Amino acid sequence: MEANGASSKKDFANKIFICKKEAQETKHWLRMLVNCFPEQTEKLRQYWQEVQELTMIFQKITSSLRNVAV
Repeated sequence: MEANGASSKKDFANKIFICKKEAQETKHWLRMLVNCFPEQTEKLRQYWQEVQELTMIFQKITSSLRNVAV
């Protein structure tokens, strides 16, 4: 929602890049949680996969924006 309210294309690109970074950080914390709560591994892997898909979506958006003058 934050990116959709961006004030410019450059602002939109920056917000999407931040989303990608936050998703990558979330994957890091999910990996750490697996180490702390091995009994929750399967559920945490499902969450990790969902975040991985979001990361790939954000990467595609940032790549597409780079190919278009921002």
